[in-house]
Amino acid sequence: MAHRYAIIVAGGRGLRMGADLPKQFLPLRGEPVLMHTLRQFAPEVEELILVLPDEQQDLWQELCAEHHFTLPHRITTGGATRFDSVRSGLSKLPAEGLVAVHDGVRPLVSRTLIRRTFEIAEETGAALPACPVTDSLRFLGEDDTNEAVDRARYRAVQTPQTFDLERLHRAYEQPFSPQFTDDASVYEAAGLGTITLVEGEETNIKLTTPRDLLLADLLLD
Repeated sequence: MAHRYAIIVAGGRGLRMGADLPKQFLPLRGEPVLMHTLRQFAPEVEELILVLPDEQQDLWQELCAEHHFTLPHRITTGGATRFDSVRSGLSKLPAEGLVAVHDGVRPLVSRTLIRRTFEIAEETGAALPACPVTDSLRFLGEDDTNEAVDRARYRAVQTPQTFDLERLHRAYEQPFSPQFTDDASVYEAAGLGTITLVEGEETNIKLTTPRDLLLADLLLD
């Protein structure tokens, strides 16, 4: 079995949370959100890389001391974009193996999903969790036109997005493009192969608003 690693990207400011703290540090069941996230990955990987902005690293160390959080992980400094932050995380990892890239503010990801993405990435090179879209969708065209589209043909993408490590290193040698919305789009642009969709989890929510934080607390029950 290939060596397994994880990069946890936590660079948000949490403006939509309306809180003084960045959203990855907000309390969830008495602990910062980020601690819940790291704890889910720890048993599944050989090394955890946490990507944080330079100005947030002292606060994180203070929170770890306050909460007696001793789970092993390595910190690296994030960049101006998610692309830069993931590339920073990759620089701390070896040339070969498998790597899962995950949003720090998705603390409810299950270990079953983490393992599944690793298994599929080892088989195919790239695994992407995704869920069916339940809302009706409309396409916005030019001149304020819009039209209905078939939602069955669309999926809502989650993380962890998991890859063959050697291929992802190559993908991140590209220059940045505004078209890069996630790691899968970087991988595709490099022409490294197709991406295999894995069934995502409705509970694997990204905490963006105060309502999301309340929902996460309920889902922990």
